[in-house]
Amino acid sequence: MPSRKHSVIVKAPMEKVWDFVRSMDNWAPLVPGYIQHQLISEMVSTWEFKTDLGILKKKILLRVDILKWEEPSEVSFKLTGINEKFMGNGYFSAEQSGVNETRMTGYLEINAFGTFAPMVNSVLQPKLDEITQELTIEVCKAIENG
Repeated sequence: MPSRKHSVIVKAPMEKVWDFVRSMDNWAPLVPGYIQHQLISEMVSTWEFKTDLGILKKKILLRVDILKWEEPSEVSFKLTGINEKFMGNGYFSAEQSGVNETRMTGYLEINAFGTFAPMVNSVLQPKLDEITQELTIEVCKAIENG
C-alpha cells in the first residue's frame, strides 16, 4: 500500500489555512502535472493530471469524494481512478504550532489493483513521495502568499 505523509510549518494562523483548504478550487491546481478539474458538487469533483511513472507517462483521471470537512483542522477525501485501476484516500490536517504558525500535514495513500498491481504499486511509492511532498509545499506557499 503506497502511502506518504509530509508536514510543513506554514507562516499563517489556522483560520487562514482553513480558508484555503476548504475549497478544492484552491488546491486542485497545485497537484503536480495538473491539467484540469471539475466540481460536480461541493463534495465531489473529477481531476485530470499527467504523471510520469518511470517508463510510463500517463494521463490520470480520478474522482475525489470529500469524506469530511472538519473546520478548522481537517479535510479528508477518497480517490477513485476513472481511467486506471486504483483507489486511495488522503487528507490535509492543520495544527496550531505558534502564534502565527500552523503545522500543515498532507497524506496520500493510493493502491493499484488488477493484474499488474504489485508492479504498479512498487513504482508508485517513490512517485507518491514526490507528489505528496510537492503538493503539501505548494499548498503552504499559496497560503503564505495569498
